[in-house]
Amino acid sequence: MKHFLDIHTTDTDDLRAIIDSAQAMKTARNGRPKGTKDDDQPLAGQMVALIFEKPSTRTRISFDVGVRQMGGETMVLSGADMQLGHGETIADTARVLSRYVDLIMIRTFEEATLLEMAEHADVPVINGLTNRTHPCQIMADVMTFEEHRGPIADKKVVWSGDGNNVFASFAHAAGQFGFDLTFTGPETLDPEKAWFDYCAGKGRPLTVERDPVKAVTGADLVVTDTWVSMHDPQSARERRHNQLRPYQVNEALMKHAKDDALFMHCLPAHRDDEATSAVMDGSHSVIFDEAENRLHAQKAIMRYCLGV
Repeated sequence: MKHFLDIHTTDTDDLRAIIDSAQAMKTARNGRPKGTKDDDQPLAGQMVALIFEKPSTRTRISFDVGVRQMGGETMVLSGADMQLGHGETIADTARVLSRYVDLIMIRTFEEATLLEMAEHADVPVINGLTNRTHPCQIMADVMTFEEHRGPIADKKVVWSGDGNNVFASFAHAAGQFGFDLTFTGPETLDPEKAWFDYCAGKGRPLTVERDPVKAVTGADLVVTDTWVSMHDPQSARERRHNQLRPYQVNEALMKHAKDDALFMHCLPAHRDDEATSAVMDGSHSVIFDEAENRLHAQKAIMRYCLGV
């Protein structure tokens, strides 16, 4: 049994095998109607629990569709359905679910919830997102870069904005896939020190450059994310906008990246805040390929966890 909890806790060879598997499954579906199942049905007879303490569009749909394409069935549960940690413990919930389902994907707030679920479950657990990391998204991002530009190793990736959970998983990927990662953003929103220590230990130290123009110069990939969470109060939203406005990804900034640089955003986006519509819809952007590849990457992750 294999969990998929974070990129930095998964073997490098396994990560590469997941990316290769995802690309192979995507290629095999070329020209196939979206509603049809794959020829290969590795999840036939399998039940997957999809738990959402946090609401979701891409994560919910991509996992649900992926399971169905591979012949399995899903049970979608909200935080209200589960009452995780309120009444029944997370450990007991994990033990009970393990009697009913073959695989658990959880999208939650606290990393501790994910880790406790994995510790006590007798079936594989996948991290669909926590406040600290978002590994499935970055697996899709690596896949997207490589299908457009080839191996990501030794490329320059620049993150502009908040050093949040998505950035954290980019830092893990930099260490595991061997690319250079630069953070540009306000000091008040710097990434966790733990991620600097991790990348340094992998021989890929993170670079911090407060000047966004200097940061993106020569970049192969420029990435950003929403400035505000759906749960942030209005006062926090205003403070974040004031801090992050200089780090908006716009056409003027992208001109300093390489001519063939790609632009990514994990979505949902607040257009003309963290990135302009001109960039999001422009020639550098691969945001919708990136969104589609969540489906293929997560199918490969599920196969990895189940060994099928």
